[in-house]
Amino acid sequence: MIILPKTKDLVSSDMEGIETYSKSRAVIAAHSKGVVEEDMPVTKKKLGKKWKRLARGAKSPIIGGKISIPIHKLLTTYQTTRKDMERDEHELNFKQNQASLYEAYNDLHGLAQELETPFDAPAVLVVGHQTDGKSALVEALMGFQFNHVGGGTKTRRPITLHMKYDPLCDFPICHLVSDDDPTVAHDKSLQDIQAYIESENMRLERESCQFSAKEIIIKVEYKYCPNLTIIDTPGLIAPAPGRKNRALQGQARAVESLVRTKMQHREFIILCLEDCNDWINATTRRVVMQVDPELTRTVIVSTKLDTKIPQFARSSDVEVFLLPPACTLDGFILGESPFFTSVPSGRVGTGQDSVYRSNEEFKQAVSLREMEDIVSLEEKLGRSLSKQERSRVGVSKLRFFLEELLQRRYMDSVPLIIPLLEKEYCSTARKLNEINRELSTLDEVKLKEKGRVFHDLFLTKLSLLLKGTVVAPPDKFGETLQDERINGGAFISTDGLQFPHKLIPNAGMRLYGGAQYHRAMAEFRFVVGGIKCPPITREEIVNACGVEDIHDGTNYSRTACVIAVAKARDTFEPFLHQLGSRLLHILKRLLPISIYLLQKDGEYLSGHEVFLRRVASAFNNFAESTERACHEKCMEDLVSTTRYVSWSLHNKNRAGLRQFLDSFGGTEQSAVISNPISTGVSQESSLGSVANEKQDNKPRTDVKLSHLASGVDSSSVIQTTETRLADLLDSTLWNRRLAPSSERIVYALVQQIFHGIREYFLASAELKFNCFLLMPVVDKLPALLREDLESVFEDDMDNVFDLTNLRHSLSQQKQDTEIELKRIKRLKEKFNLIHEQLRSYQVMSSSSLALSA
Repeated sequence: MIILPKTKDLVSSDMEGIETYSKSRAVIAAHSKGVVEEDMPVTKKKLGKKWKRLARGAKSPIIGGKISIPIHKLLTTYQTTRKDMERDEHELNFKQNQASLYEAYNDLHGLAQELETPFDAPAVLVVGHQTDGKSALVEALMGFQFNHVGGGTKTRRPITLHMKYDPLCDFPICHLVSDDDPTVAHDKSLQDIQAYIESENMRLERESCQFSAKEIIIKVEYKYCPNLTIIDTPGLIAPAPGRKNRALQGQARAVESLVRTKMQHREFIILCLEDCNDWINATTRRVVMQVDPELTRTVIVSTKLDTKIPQFARSSDVEVFLLPPACTLDGFILGESPFFTSVPSGRVGTGQDSVYRSNEEFKQAVSLREMEDIVSLEEKLGRSLSKQERSRVGVSKLRFFLEELLQRRYMDSVPLIIPLLEKEYCSTARKLNEINRELSTLDEVKLKEKGRVFHDLFLTKLSLLLKGTVVAPPDKFGETLQDERINGGAFISTDGLQFPHKLIPNAGMRLYGGAQYHRAMAEFRFVVGGIKCPPITREEIVNACGVEDIHDGTNYSRTACVIAVAKARDTFEPFLHQLGSRLLHILKRLLPISIYLLQKDGEYLSGHEVFLRRVASAFNNFAESTERACHEKCMEDLVSTTRYVSWSLHNKNRAGLRQFLDSFGGTEQSAVISNPISTGVSQESSLGSVANEKQDNKPRTDVKLSHLASGVDSSSVIQTTETRLADLLDSTLWNRRLAPSSERIVYALVQQIFHGIREYFLASAELKFNCFLLMPVVDKLPALLREDLESVFEDDMDNVFDLTNLRHSLSQQKQDTEIELKRIKRLKEKFNLIHEQLRSYQVMSSSSLALSA
């Protein structure tokens, strides 16, 4: 041995460095466990050159004459500990980066909810039916109770919980984010948060829509909290069928729609809760798989395990329940198999009904319940649970899995978030520049010029929509024929029936503009063109005969005219009102679609709401007044057609009427002698078609020729005709007993007149609406809008462009946009820094692995 007394100070000095390192190891270990002592320094001392000289010239030092240490072992040990200390210090920095990352994502989630931007802010979305133990599981994951649990609806707004692990918080520190200003978070106690949630539930319960999609955002720091963002949604409802349960069925649809909308966010991890002991019953999965059919972002949890274990009679049933076959759970669920949890009943408080005096007792009860579930499962199975099976039983295992899963999502999404934040930053900066430009152009001359430009652009978009375009998305602005009937009115006949919409061409397509106008006209032609004459009763015929002003005989031609025009007026007038209402609805829909096109092309006058309302009001007033004028013109045609019958309008189907009358007369010719009334009416058919005695030459010639061909003497035919004429006068002019033949003749004439009126009405209505409703939009609207615009500029400029309020509104928008821009910039810088730190950590980790190899 070589005695080196001068090295005492050197070795003792570096031994202090090793001792300091051991303390730093304790600090790192304590931090990983969530306990940090402030008096533990995290420092290290570097080795000096004297160690190298000592290693070359001596084998080991004797410190103070008492301690002998081999120098090569001491050097090797210290060099190893230096690497361990650097690695552990790097791990400590990484944990700090993780905390910063989680805090940044919390800010990002709030920004995404406020701005409705598509930021991928991962979170856990809890979905389940009422009484599935949804809120109780969320409280067990948090480590403390904050909400009301039990039967009925306890959550009417989604509750977003930004939970942050803080080992120094012995009691939960809660911040409630303001609904009015998301940048402000108020310190609240658990009792205050419970009261706020309960007051919101009571408020929504009194409203017509008893649920709201606006989230209640709570930030929590606690020593038992995981680093998670959990969104607790309202419980799904499975109402009973029947009319008496309509209110509950409406609530069920509202809740399911709200939950489905939340699940549409692809960055959310869906926590699907099932309260069943047979995986065939997919109560909650039925809703979840509508959005995530393969369950690729879904974690399935079976709740209330403690109540299910006693229900299994055989160990094989437990085996299937713990590890269900692939055919039962379709898809590729996260974690590969379900989780199983139990939450003990009882609330935290100081009252008589409280079971736990503190949240620590509640946390211990959750852990104890987890161990009891494992013991119960092992007793049922008759064996010990495997490591894989144990990793799926208990709230703590679910919490650890979700925390790691969300952490991986956070780290994977960081490179994708940065360009999105950059894009949002540029968009907000452009918005701020536009507001500044608006503020700089607040004078009357420039505002008038902008109004005139907007007028021209608006008319251009209207013309484009009528001519046809695909720029506006049909799924947003188009209407199917069924939607059009609901919103604009349907063509309903006098019997209250509608024509099946599926028989109309393009009925299922979502149309707008000129295409929708053409489809409505086609439906009008299809429906009205197929209308038959309403049935006629004998009482109507007799009542229509009446008494003439100069004699009391009957005139069946007049009777037919009276009945036909009354039937036609009652039948066609409602269709005229319905057509006007439908086309007016289609024209008014052009306004919001034109506004959308202007916004899309950057030609919209944002901030000038009064002026825009004036333009919209002028357009709607023009459409309504034009429709009224067109309707009046159509009514004039209908009134004139149904007031006076011009036979020239109704003789287009004269051949068909003559064929009907001839066939009717032929069938009754054999009964001429025995039934003179019938034979007389048969002659009436030849007289009633024109009602002119001089026009009867052709029918008489036909009669003579037909009788000559059959070998009948001409003189006998003339005598028979005269006899029938006398019988005709007797049966029609002097006798009011309505014979079946007379009834059929009246019906035939009414049919002829009604169909003539229908054809004229159909052609006239279509032509009038095209000329006096559609065309004015093209050739009269521009001049009328410009005239209204110029009159407003001359007389009411201050009210249309309220410069004071407009300047105040733009200043407020500028202030809000500047705050938003600062938030995005700060968040962007934070994510850039985290990205660089994570990348450096990955490089250091790779280097460490290479050196160790």
